[in-house]
Amino acid sequence: MAEVTYSTVIAEDEDLIRSGLVRKIEQSRQSFAVVGEATHGAEALELVRRMQPQLLITDIRMPVMDGLKLIEEVYKYFPRTAVMIASGYADFEYARQAMKFNVKHYLLKPVKPLELAEVLNDIRAQLSKESIVEANDIERTVQRVQDYLREHFHEDISLEQLAKQFNFSSAYLSKIFFKHTGEAPSKYIATLRINEAKRLLKHRRDLPVKAVGELVGYGDPFYFSRIFKQATGMTPREYQK
Repeated sequence: MAEVTYSTVIAEDEDLIRSGLVRKIEQSRQSFAVVGEATHGAEALELVRRMQPQLLITDIRMPVMDGLKLIEEVYKYFPRTAVMIASGYADFEYARQAMKFNVKHYLLKPVKPLELAEVLNDIRAQLSKESIVEANDIERTVQRVQDYLREHFHEDISLEQLAKQFNFSSAYLSKIFFKHTGEAPSKYIATLRINEAKRLLKHRRDLPVKAVGELVGYGDPFYFSRIFKQATGMTPREYQK
């Protein structure tokens, strides 16, 4: 199994310090890869927007936008991005303020390789745990969607309506549903409908085919017959006999 690499953005206005930090991260062998470097907070924020890194390492005192403002923006809009401060003694009080924005890691400059490795190891454990929690959350969501569809498949449900029900975009819902079930939501609904139609055709022979179609969510009897034949190889009437 390939080792996970965590993308990292560094915000530091002094070129030598920034390049030294990049080198130390690469040498630490802690699975962090620097994907972007910024010389001030505004540039770093744009990199975070564009690259969605898993870790941001930032100084406090920088031009255009300082590190505290950057940390606040990342906290508000990119909650999955972990943040580490690398700054001087004089900025320690600022670093304390950053704690309210969920910053747990602070290193003094010049950053010592051993201390950096320890902090990166801690952040890696945190990110790994969050990935597992997120995967479990998605799996539970898909199960909830399946539960909902098992109860409502006979209704006129579009993918857009289903996504709205669970506060997702239709594209995202389709993606996670397919990933965890191996089929699209529309295919799952169709299977539920056809199986219920089979049950009704077998056990409720008093029901006309048109009524069976309506009961399972197909208002158009011709469409119901076509879909049923595609799934079973016979028309509803042939199946009923």
